Amino acid sequence: MADAPHSAVVAARPVPGGRRPAWEPSDRGIARAAALTAALTGLGALLGLVRDQLLARTFGAGTGTDAFLVAWTVPEFAATLLIEDGMALVLVPAFAAALARRTGGDEDPVRALVKATLPKTALGMGVAAGLLAFAAPWLVALLAPGLPERQLAVDCTRLTATCLLSFALAGYCSAALRAHGRFLAPAAVYVAYNSGIIAAVVLLGPGEWGVRAAAAGVASGGVLMVLVQAPVLWRQLRTPVTVAPKREGTAPRIVLAALAPVIVFAVSRQSQVLVERFLAAPLPAGAISHLNYAQKVAQLPMVLSLMLCTVSFPVVARALAAGDKDTARRRAERDLLLAGVIVLVGAATVVAAAPQIVHVLFQRGAFDGADTAATAAVMRVYALGLLGQTLVGALVRCYFSASRPLWYPAAAMLGGIAVTAAGGRAWAGPWGTPGIAAANALGITLTAALLLLGVRRQSVPLDARRLALGLARLTAAAAVATAAGWWCAAGPPPLAVALALVSVTATFTATACALRAPVVPSLISLIRSAVLRRPAHEPAENSALGGDVPLDRRHHGR
Repeated sequence: MADAPHSAVVAARPVPGGRRPAWEPSDRGIARAAALTAALTGLGALLGLVRDQLLARTFGAGTGTDAFLVAWTVPEFAATLLIEDGMALVLVPAFAAALARRTGGDEDPVRALVKATLPKTALGMGVAAGLLAFAAPWLVALLAPGLPERQLAVDCTRLTATCLLSFALAGYCSAALRAHGRFLAPAAVYVAYNSGIIAAVVLLGPGEWGVRAAAAGVASGGVLMVLVQAPVLWRQLRTPVTVAPKREGTAPRIVLAALAPVIVFAVSRQSQVLVERFLAAPLPAGAISHLNYAQKVAQLPMVLSLMLCTVSFPVVARALAAGDKDTARRRAERDLLLAGVIVLVGAATVVAAAPQIVHVLFQRGAFDGADTAATAAVMRVYALGLLGQTLVGALVRCYFSASRPLWYPAAAMLGGIAVTAAGGRAWAGPWGTPGIAAANALGITLTAALLLLGVRRQSVPLDARRLALGLARLTAAAAVATAAGWWCAAGPPPLAVALALVSVTATFTATACALRAPVVPSLISLIRSAVLRRPAHEPAENSALGGDVPLDRRHHGR
């Protein structure tokens, strides 16, 4: 697969006049890389919806899908630990440090890092996959003690256990490529993954395999995630790039002290799913399925909002490796607020038109009107925690960008999980699945607040007070937009969804401007300039944080 040009993210030559460090990309390069990443991620998300629609139509929402979703906990957990958080948070800073030392000579710290870490990663995760397949009966009993179709869940778990190895290799490739400024292949992994699941369900689902076909698709999808990236990484490692003069010091190493806090954070974050499915297992049949469908749709705005942070994370890590904390801070602050705008518009649309969205996406075949109502109720509650989910995903990159052990994010995440577990246990009885979703939203919002409070003292010293004020104004605009979207969501479901989205976007934009919220005026100016094909001229006060960094007129290294 052809990848995005290296210059899209990592500029190997200095900018005339010395305004920007040699390693730092332009805003245009970041925007292009983010657009490519968002396009492929959007395609992967679309295929994810097709996958969920296919599962709902083929298997409905009952004991069979509940059994598969218990087994799906394994790849969901592995994706967070090995692709989205853990592997990236450890390896991107390590590769950034290696690239800072790379000279193009015989002693290549990047290749040395790969030789030191890749074989151990593959061996360790291969052994872990085998042990998990062997322990599948005990794992199912632990995750869902009241599950009716226990043997079916065990069979599916043994198939999905292979993802520990395939996801580890896919996450390793993704981290290495992103650190090198290559984003196209990593962004394509979920296109490959969901394609594997869809193909397996279509080919095997109607026959004797049943819902086991979906588990087999998960296994094959994991292999495809590796195959779309490995050739690109191989070519990248064979072509050294001179980035900076060689500096004294030892080659970067991945040590347990750096791994431990990242692993604890990633495991704690994904434990939200474990808590939810444990609490939902004793509820009426289909409860786990309703939670799953609602979560998958509700989190789409969060996934899209974090694309910019995914692209700029290597830039922040490179800035810190070069000792440029000011550039790292400005980039992180702006990207965090931009992510907030995207997720709040999406969350407002989800709350305003949840029943219509679920109807359009899922109500066909074995998925009936009762399933739509139950899923929509859960989805609206989930949406309340989307800003917290986005803030956690964005802020943790600031904590781990410097490639040093930081335990505070793990402690904050553990506190949030404790609140989720306690709230879910108290509310699952009287409120059912919406109570579990409410506990999830409360726990992740608490985690986000703790991370925001502590970020000033960490690797990227963000201005927590100004960020909180900006996010509060954006949230107020989202609340007004939600009311407008709810009122406009009328008529046939497809039309209602479209009307809600247009109304939410227009109302959010107008209200944010009236409240002098950050980012939004700059985005309007940027979009207007793109449509009219002329340079944007936004005032300084419309930058990401009220005048700190304009979107497309920064000057570095002064």
